[in-house]
Amino acid sequence: MFHTATWKDVKEGLVTDIYFERTKKILEAKGVDLHVRAEFVAHVLRSNWSWAVFAGVEECAEVLEDLPVDVRMMREGTIFGTKQPVMELSGKYLDFGQYETALLGLICQASGIATMAARCKKAAGKKEVISFGTRRMHPTIAPLIERNAYIGGCDGVSAGLGAKLIEREPVGTMPHALILIMGDTVKATRAFDEVIEPTVRRVSLIDTFNDEKIEAVNVAGELGERLYAVRLDTPRSRRGDFLEIMREVRWELDLRGYKEVKLFLSGGIDERDIERYNELADAYGIGTTISNAPVVDFSMDIIEVDGRAVAKRGKMSGRKRVFRCKECFKTRVCPLTEMPGRCSCGGTEEELLVPFFSKGHLEQSLPKPSQIREFVSQQLSKVEL
Repeated sequence: MFHTATWKDVKEGLVTDIYFERTKKILEAKGVDLHVRAEFVAHVLRSNWSWAVFAGVEECAEVLEDLPVDVRMMREGTIFGTKQPVMELSGKYLDFGQYETALLGLICQASGIATMAARCKKAAGKKEVISFGTRRMHPTIAPLIERNAYIGGCDGVSAGLGAKLIEREPVGTMPHALILIMGDTVKATRAFDEVIEPTVRRVSLIDTFNDEKIEAVNVAGELGERLYAVRLDTPRSRRGDFLEIMREVRWELDLRGYKEVKLFLSGGIDERDIERYNELADAYGIGTTISNAPVVDFSMDIIEVDGRAVAKRGKMSGRKRVFRCKECFKTRVCPLTEMPGRCSCGGTEEELLVPFFSKGHLEQSLPKPSQIREFVSQQLSKVEL
């Protein structure tokens, strides 16, 4: 038995914080059920992030479906900043209040994973980034991790169900287990080449037993042109100067005519490491940096009750619009009464909060993961790490 909730549990409000349940009980007992507007905002971002990627929309749609509420929301994959509302719910509080816990959880974790994937891809540029982190997280959320890693920017994912969700084939190399059991890196690489279908790229793991540059030369000699890359997953306890290790491997391969063999790095790498390693690395396998990314701390803030603008201390009351310049990416939050205009750079503004649900009915079709990923990629050129 897995210790996870089902979608039926979520829809029935069984994962709701108890104080929301008690609030519902009190309001029902007192006959109070007012029309409320609430917005979802990240007032701060962790890890010195200046931006984040909004994700989790598709699962939010499952929760919101058939609820008698109106929803405005940013498009999934939108890059946003602090104090910029990403979603607004409007309806009777008792119709949606019990789902605050679930909705926050869906967008907080998904956005954190997508953001870290985007940061890694931004650092890597055109170099390949593969999500390798599901082995460090609860297996029942592997598809969630892989989907959001992909839409954030990863070029591929390693777990089968996650790959199916994004309509891609899973990507991987070989584990140390294969080499340890076979007893030799070359023997394991030869077996991989003999057994695995030829459409799978041949990437040999070269740090199990011997010096990386020696093993790189050995497997290149064995596979020749069939060898796509060598993977370095060297433990930190044996790593020393990782860039220098790569430099040695690259030298020895090039010296012997294996210039087309790529260097694939993995093992505790983050976006700042990627910036340093880009000098020699051709591709990256990123694990817990993405799968265990800091969540985005969204909160749901009531901004209007029964038509009256109201908010708790430290929050801005009233309905809002979020405008962004198409040219310079400058973003501003303003009251609902304001209209889009011309940015100071001369570019035109577009509205980011758009109708998403009307009385429980979806207002627009949900894009495919590949479309969201492309949308994120287009925006990454406008931001800095």
